Amino acid sequence: MKKIIFLLCIVYSSQTLSQDSLQALNSVRNKTTLAGMKVLGGWGALNLGAGIAGWATSERGSHQYFHQMNTFWGATNLGIALLSHAGTRKRMQTTLGVEESIKAQKQIEKIFLVNGGIDFAYIGTGIYLNTRGNSRNNDQLKGYGTAVIMQGAFLLLFDCTMYSLLRSNGKKLNALSGKTSFNVSGSGVGLVYNF
Repeated sequence: MKKIIFLLCIVYSSQTLSQDSLQALNSVRNKTTLAGMKVLGGWGALNLGAGIAGWATSERGSHQYFHQMNTFWGATNLGIALLSHAGTRKRMQTTLGVEESIKAQKQIEKIFLVNGGIDFAYIGTGIYLNTRGNSRNNDQLKGYGTAVIMQGAFLLLFDCTMYSLLRSNGKKLNALSGKTSFNVSGSGVGLVYNF
């Protein structure tokens, strides 16, 4: 009987330690995402405000189109940041198990990794628009192209930074999930802790 109680105490304490560590890593993921959405939202608000002001005060030409495009990007980035911030806040209210935590971690990493690839397409599109605008002496294409290059470069830096921070957390989560395992079978109970 003492052995069973001792075993249950060990299992309970290891599960509690593992659960606390798991929730800490989930918290880091959510807080990192929230901080990122504040940065993206700030960038969006800055571009929205400066874009509207520049669009309203610039004389007709590539500068006006540059500000016009930045206004559109600012509104989009601000909207994405607000929706993501609200979604992350909601996810912070739930407790996830190991499998759910790993799935959520992989999903957020994948989002920023894919976005990083898309950012290269934005930059390439901006370069194309700018080059085309120069060859055709088209102010709209030049202004739009310059704005898309700038937005793509910022988003590439943002997405790479977010992926790097979240990937670091993902490695810790993977290490934690591989350290402890608890098995129950018809022949007994097992606890494995890998060092």
